[in-house]
Amino acid sequence: MRAVIQRVSRASVTVEGQLISEIKAGLLILLGIESEDSQEDIEWLSRKITNLRVFNDQNGVMNASLLDTKGDAIVVSQFTLHASTKKGNRPSYLKAAKPDISIPLYDKFILQLEIDLGKNVGTGIFGADMKVELLNDGPVTIIIDSKNKE
Repeated sequence: MRAVIQRVSRASVTVEGQLISEIKAGLLILLGIESEDSQEDIEWLSRKITNLRVFNDQNGVMNASLLDTKGDAIVVSQFTLHASTKKGNRPSYLKAAKPDISIPLYDKFILQLEIDLGKNVGTGIFGADMKVELLNDGPVTIIIDSKNKE
């Protein structure tokens, strides 16, 4: 699994003009899923995200986690995170899992994140044409890959 995590002051997801999810301070998580991803990837990535110290503490130092701040999260499926641009100018998405694999893993990741955070998590709509708005705070943007454990 590959995730792009953005610390946000606010974020929202809209589909066909309808607001689907909205958060205030927290994390917008763009999630890419590969066919080889498993429950182990889900658990590792969820723990990493919930404990990642990217929020300012009382001294203004990035030393607090999403758990510490009781911040919110939105998870948006994004197969394009597994794009390969090695050949030509049209990206290849062969590494991205097909919907029959990625949808159940996406749902399991959301559930695991909700368990780890102890609260509901916002989402997009899998496969929909989504409009994602955010106010990146910092800006802080981090890429995490469960296969590389970084």
